[in-house]
Amino acid sequence: MSDSQFTASRRAPDSASKSPFYLAAWRWHFYAGLFVVPFLMALAITGLMMMHIGYFDGRDGGYLKIPVPQSSTMLSVSEQADNALASIPGSTMVEWLKARGPENPSVFRVKANGAQSMVAVDPYTGAVVDSWPRRSGWYDFADKVHGDLMIGTTGDRLLEIAAGLGIVMIITGLYLWWPREGSFLHAFVPNLRASGRELWKSLHTVVGVYVSIFLLLFLITGMSWTGIWGSKIMQAWSTFPAEKWDNVPLSDDIHASMNHAPREDVPWALEQTPMPASGSDAGGTSIVSGAPVTINSIAVLAQDLGFNARYRVSYPNGDKGVWTINQDTMSADAEDPFSDRTVHIDQYSGNVLANVGFADYSLAGKAMAVGTPFHMGLMGLWNLILNTLICLSVIFLSVSGVVMWWMRRPAKSAARFFAPKVPENRPHWREGMVVMLIVSLAFPLAGLTLIAALVLDLLVLSRIPALRKAFA
Repeated sequence: MSDSQFTASRRAPDSASKSPFYLAAWRWHFYAGLFVVPFLMALAITGLMMMHIGYFDGRDGGYLKIPVPQSSTMLSVSEQADNALASIPGSTMVEWLKARGPENPSVFRVKANGAQSMVAVDPYTGAVVDSWPRRSGWYDFADKVHGDLMIGTTGDRLLEIAAGLGIVMIITGLYLWWPREGSFLHAFVPNLRASGRELWKSLHTVVGVYVSIFLLLFLITGMSWTGIWGSKIMQAWSTFPAEKWDNVPLSDDIHASMNHAPREDVPWALEQTPMPASGSDAGGTSIVSGAPVTINSIAVLAQDLGFNARYRVSYPNGDKGVWTINQDTMSADAEDPFSDRTVHIDQYSGNVLANVGFADYSLAGKAMAVGTPFHMGLMGLWNLILNTLICLSVIFLSVSGVVMWWMRRPAKSAARFFAPKVPENRPHWREGMVVMLIVSLAFPLAGLTLIAALVLDLLVLSRIPALRKAFA
């Protein structure tokens, strides 16, 4: 292809700029980006922090190192737990995290005076290796920002709106990029011969095309944990039915009660499902009859049930509480989401009340069981590298979008900081509103945001001459 043909193929989208829908899509791409960019930057940066801290330093002390003696006989879990409790006077046991390997400690979560702490114990000597307040590290700081911007429900709602508008931005961006003339192949290659804003535009477009599918997956899996679209719509619809548990007695608590904000430890498909309750003859016999139901026998049961990676055991909470063995890729227990498993055991009889694995989830639950650890970069080194490239691409797209806006903004206009210069004789941006609403109403908060923008335009912007000129 000659230089003139190559250049023509790059300018092909401009020839479509007279199309009403093209201009409407361009306008919505800009306005969605105006809201989304700061949130995408925050999510990408904190995502990078969490992935790299988690991979190289670990979460909850799982990667601490201990010497392995020649005689590698381990103490019982109960002995290790007693030492963990003794290190924090007045504490009670909440959870045991099995050691990742022979060179790593057991980790116990204990509670005292309303606060929770993590205690790492050498399983060979019983010595306390380290202890620290739970959720107090840099990983947890990044997680709080990533989850709700550290402002609670308001931050959750803002991020849900940003994710919904991010999907609008992806769709409009792909429409603007779609080759209308010239070579389709060259639409995937940046025009490095260009300079100035054209070079920025070419790089922004091509990087955006490559990262769009991954970004869409990240936005959807992230939104699945949000308060409206995730918990109230998708998660409730896809919740694992407790009726499958052979009519075992159910607690008033749901699985989400086992979570401790901001991190979600319970599989997405189980969060809204009621917990089983102890104190009946229900369930299948599991622990040898007559044997006491303790952390030691629960650990043996986990081995017999085939748990194949690091797992965690939650202690019963109250008279109706159950023992819970959980192995979840989302919690960095394993790199294989298909091995995820949750088992509940009656604290009195030792009977298995529920045994839920990946195969038991709904289609949406399975998608989340795979999508969430992929989103978090927990499925191995390849996942970490890929997600790092995606996060860096998102940062570049955000920065390049701002650079292009700055280079193109009108020099003298009341809207120079908000409304970029667009081709003359364009129709009003309402031309594409119906299509965008159909897409965005699948995500209620984003849809309400766009409706509010339309109402603002109809009642205010279009009725005041100065504003109509600035935002037309």
